[in-house]
Amino acid sequence: MLRLTYEYKLIPSQKQIAVIEDILAVCRKVWNYALRERKDWYKSRKCAVNYCSLQHEYIIPVDQPYPNYKIQAANLTKAKKANPELKRINAQVLQQVLKTLDRAFKNMKEQGYGFPRFKNPYRMRSFVFPQFKTNPINNEWIKLPQIGLVKLRLSRPIPDGFKIKQVRIV
Repeated sequence: MLRLTYEYKLIPSQKQIAVIEDILAVCRKVWNYALRERKDWYKSRKCAVNYCSLQHEYIIPVDQPYPNYKIQAANLTKAKKANPELKRINAQVLQQVLKTLDRAFKNMKEQGYGFPRFKNPYRMRSFVFPQFKTNPINNEWIKLPQIGLVKLRLSRPIPDGFKIKQVRIV
């Protein structure tokens, strides 16, 4: 299977820019919360048994499992029911954020990369719509979930026979 990555410039309206920034803000909050959850789990396992301070150490039950992608995605489903801010955002977009965080932790362990960082508004710059039923591009427009039809500067055509599998908004 041949994969191609093409980059096109979007020309969104002011309303669409506000929606994109809102999605980025929620993605950043999900990333930071999930990272905090994992970091707390690591810190709770670092404490030496003979001199553990109750004031400065994280106390997480011993039987609580490591918060990997599967557990955090299940917790995300529960959080969407309680938090109206999360309900507004496409579930697959938020799951992609958790997958990216999981990949960052795997790279840290296996390839020696640094510990993943918390994201401020300037570091969280993209999100992914991971799947589409049909081709979202129609002439000079692309149809994105939640955002709607966005004008697109199609600088080069998509080759015949290729399908759009995912779209990353940067």
